[in-house]
Amino acid sequence: MTLDVVVLRFAGFVVLLSVALAIFVHPWWIGLTIFAGLNMLQASFTGFCPAAMVFKKLGVRPGSAFH
Repeated sequence: MTLDVVVLRFAGFVVLLSVALAIFVHPWWIGLTIFAGLNMLQASFTGFCPAAMVFKKLGVRPGSAFH
């Protein structure tokens, strides 16, 4: 599995988890969805993704999007 796939799966998981938490726990959890969306948006412009840096240090092999 490449870094690109891991980062996209992680982002999807965070979004779905935060929506579930907002529905079942407290509406303020929607802030995590907003944070994830803003992070994905800025990564698309800058190429800087903190999650990619963490996964790379954990040994996930690089893909084509995040180096």
